[in-house]
Amino acid sequence: MLRRARAVLGNEEVARDVVQEVFASLVDRPDQFRGESSLTTWLYSATTHGCLNRLRNQRTRARLLTERPPSPAGGPPLAESAVILKDLFARIPHELAQAAIYYYADEMTHDEIATVLGCSRRHVGNLLERLRTHVERQEASP
Repeated sequence: MLRRARAVLGNEEVARDVVQEVFASLVDRPDQFRGESSLTTWLYSATTHGCLNRLRNQRTRARLLTERPPSPAGGPPLAESAVILKDLFARIPHELAQAAIYYYADEMTHDEIATVLGCSRRHVGNLLERLRTHVERQEASP
C-alpha cells in the first residue's frame, strides 16, 4: 500500500500519512470493511481513494511543485510526467482516476479492475474510454 501511495503521490512523507490514515480509519470504523472482497483488495482501494482525495485537496499545480521539490539528498527526482499525472488525477472524476491507476500503474486486467471497483468489465472499458477522451480534449485545448 505504501508503494501505491508513493507512486500516486510522489512523496514519501505524504504517502506514509495516507497509509496511516487508512489503517486508523479501519481501526476506528471496522464496519467499513464489509467482506465483499479480500482485505488486501479493500486496503489497496482505500489507499487509492486516500491518495486521490489528497491530490484533490491541493489548491494548484504550483503549490504541488512548491511542496515537493526535487530532493538533492538522493531521493527520487520529481519528473515532469509525474507532475502532469498528479495534476490530471486531481482534475478528473474519482472513478476515472481509479481506473487509470489500476490499469496503467498496476497493469491490472479489466476483470481485475471490475472486481476491485465492484462493477462490470464493460463499465471498466467505458471508464478507460472516457479517460482517453478526457485526455485527448485536454491536449487539444489551448
